[in-house]
Amino acid sequence: MKTNRIIYWTSTILVAGMFLMSSIMYLSHNPTITGGFRMLGYPPYFVNILGVAKLLGAIAVLQTKYAKLKEWAYAGFTITLIGATWTHIATGTSFMMPLVIFALLAVSYFTWNYKLAVPTLQRS
Repeated sequence: MKTNRIIYWTSTILVAGMFLMSSIMYLSHNPTITGGFRMLGYPPYFVNILGVAKLLGAIAVLQTKYAKLKEWAYAGFTITLIGATWTHIATGTSFMMPLVIFALLAVSYFTWNYKLAVPTLQRS
């Protein structure tokens, strides 16, 4: 149980930290980010939408009170990472970072669900 908690919090903090840093870069209109989005043909406002979504998602994944909110954040991050991976593949750029973040997200999600299931299993 203690090992699961350590793995959960380590992976969750890493994922949330990466999305938080990403959201700061998006919301501060980092020239590399905005240039990349412009090159891909995405509208400029898309950077702001993703920046806010990543910020709110990072907060939602870290909070412990609202399980449904956390579940939706995991789903949103999954969709975002699939889109990022696909975009990198389509543009011929390295897609390893979205896959690494996705792996950490999966570890966080599954250890969180295990953490929720253990009390139920122990009662049975």
